[in-house]
Amino acid sequence: MTIRPLTADDLPAAWELGRLAFGGPAEAPLHALREIPGTFRLGAFDDAGRLVGKVTDLAHEQWWGGRRMAAADVSGVAVRPESRGGGLARTLLTELLARVRDRGAAVSALYPTVTAVYRSMGWEVAGALRAADLDIAALPRPRDTGSVSLRPGGPDDLPAVTDLYEEVARARDGLLTRRGGIFDEPTETPLPRDVDAVTLAEDGGRLVGALLFGRGRGYGADSRLEVHDLLAATPQAGRALVGVLAGWTTVARTVRVPLLAGDAVSVALPLERAGTHASQPWMHRPVDVVRAVADRGWPGHLRGRVAFALTDAAAPWNAGVWQLELADGAGELTRVTAEPELTLDVRGFAVLYCGVGTGRGLAQAGLAGGTADPAALDLLAGGPPAELLDYF
Repeated sequence: MTIRPLTADDLPAAWELGRLAFGGPAEAPLHALREIPGTFRLGAFDDAGRLVGKVTDLAHEQWWGGRRMAAADVSGVAVRPESRGGGLARTLLTELLARVRDRGAAVSALYPTVTAVYRSMGWEVAGALRAADLDIAALPRPRDTGSVSLRPGGPDDLPAVTDLYEEVARARDGLLTRRGGIFDEPTETPLPRDVDAVTLAEDGGRLVGALLFGRGRGYGADSRLEVHDLLAATPQAGRALVGVLAGWTTVARTVRVPLLAGDAVSVALPLERAGTHASQPWMHRPVDVVRAVADRGWPGHLRGRVAFALTDAAAPWNAGVWQLELADGAGELTRVTAEPELTLDVRGFAVLYCGVGTGRGLAQAGLAGGTADPAALDLLAGGPPAELLDYF
C-alpha cells in the first residue's frame, strides 16, 4: 500500500470512490475535480495503482474565544469495500494527523458515519449540527422591530452577509470562520447551492440580519422551506426575520431552521412546538494540545492551574504529563516532571475543551481518573459549549 497526497489527476478517481461510499450524483461538481488552495487530500493506492482509500483535510479556521484558530476539519474518509476491515482508515488518519500538525493545525472536527473508528483515533462526540422543524403558522408575527427595515438581497450582498456571520460567530466557540479555502472559491451559481432567495435586515444603513433559504417545491401539505442561514445581530432583526418566515404560511406548511443556542433568532422561535429536531453529531479532538490551549481565547475571569497525565495513542506528541494554567484570558500548557494525581484521555480532553462535559462525568465514562477529585479538570472546560453551523 502506498500513501501519498492526491494530485489533480487523481481527483476523478477520488470522486468515484466517494460516490461509491456515500452515494451521490454520477456527475462530479466542479470543485471536486480541481485543486483548492488549503485543501489537502491524502490517498492510499494498492500495488496495481488503484485508489482504495482517501481522506481530506479542509484546513478550516474555527473561532475560539474571539480568536481565529487553525483547524484540520476532516471530510470524505472512504475505503473501497474490498479493502475495509484491515485498518486502512486508521493508517490514513494517523498519517493525516502528523501532516496537519506539521502545517500548524491546533484542533480537528469531523462528522462521523460511524463513531467507533474515530473514537479509536482520539476524536469524541462534542455536539450536533441542530435544526428545528416548525409549523410556519405557529411562528410569531413581529410587534416591535424598532427601526429595522427589510429588503431583498442578491449575490452582491453575500460579502456583507459573510461579515455579519463573522460578527455572530466570533462571539462563540467552534464555529467556522468561513474564510479561506473553499469559502473563497468561485461558486457555480450566483447564490449558494440550494438558496433561492435572500432577505436582509438593516438598521440605519447597517446590516443586522440575513435570511437565506430554499423555497422547495409545491404549496401543499408537504411543502417546506429550508433555511440555509438565519443570522441576526440584534433582537429586533431576529424578530423581523422570523416574521418574514411567518409570512409564508399561505403557501408552505413547515420550515427547517438551523439553531444556535440562545441567539437572537432562537429566542424568538416557538421551539416548544418544534416537530422533528434534525441533528448531525460531530466529533472533536486536539491536534496539538499546546497550540489548542495557547491559540484560543479563554474567559477573562478564569484563573487557576491543574496538572494531569494525558494519553493519546494516535498523536504521541500530545501524550505526557502537563500543567494547564489559565489567567487573564490566556492559557498555557507546559510539560512537568512531577507525578500528577489526575489522568485524562485525549477524548476526555476534547469533551472538556468543547465545554460539554465535566471531570467527574468523564471519570464515570472512563475518560479521566486518578487519586484526586477530577472536578479540578473542569478548568479546561471553562469556555462556552462549542457549536457548528456548517456541514462538511
